[in-house]
Amino acid sequence: MLKRCVALVFGFLSVPSLAWAGAWTLPDGTGEWLTTLTDATSTSYLEGSAPLASTPRYDKDELQALIEYGVTDRLTAIVDPGLQHIDIAAPTNAERTGLGYTEFGARYAFLENQDQSWVLSGQATLRIPGTTETSNPAAVGYTDVESDLRVLLGHAFTLADRPAFFDLETAERVRTGGLPSEFRVDGTLGVWVLPRWLLLAQSFNVVSEGGGNPLYTGGSYDYEKLQLSAVYKLTPTWSLQGGGYTTYAGRNALAENGLIFGVWRRF
Repeated sequence: MLKRCVALVFGFLSVPSLAWAGAWTLPDGTGEWLTTLTDATSTSYLEGSAPLASTPRYDKDELQALIEYGVTDRLTAIVDPGLQHIDIAAPTNAERTGLGYTEFGARYAFLENQDQSWVLSGQATLRIPGTTETSNPAAVGYTDVESDLRVLLGHAFTLADRPAFFDLETAERVRTGGLPSEFRVDGTLGVWVLPRWLLLAQSFNVVSEGGGNPLYTGGSYDYEKLQLSAVYKLTPTWSLQGGGYTTYAGRNALAENGLIFGVWRRF
């Protein structure tokens, strides 16, 4: 069962949604791409323990196309371009459509046991902004070069006799242009409830390292998101993903809720 579980992990993993990438690397000479569409909106922001505060409606649509390729069994190259549309209602009245961030980088497996049920890896990416239009409120947070450095731990196991895995990641998001850097902790639990169905529960957590949020108080901020989705394996190489996420806690941050749809392809 454990060998089958690890094989299923390689069949589905390393394909992220909302900045998640599994700790496992791709086998040498194989690749995958994932196109993900997210549609999110918010009409309030979080003030910590205080009730939600009203804010102009903030709508964001993003289309990302992650491509990963196994350079060696331990080294996976990463390219992740994206498009976005942001619309902020009155009284802000701001809008932007164009390139979002494009990431370039790699993930390397430092340690793994013989059956690869445990893996410890590191990942580094450079994030290039699609705009430098700092005067546009709809471009806030998307105008400066960033880097993302993270450590990833993955484990494949069985849960109630079903193949499963978890992935834990800690990251330092180094930001420029006056915005604070961020400490991030992401977690994923995946369970194959049926041969073709994978259920994913994911948590994304961000804490700013200092103040500088230009949208609200200018102070420090944090937020926690929960995402639930299901993946259906159409063929050995094609899969579909659908789900949603919510920002359930935070401080000086938008209370975003969104839907996601993804198409996965292995090659």
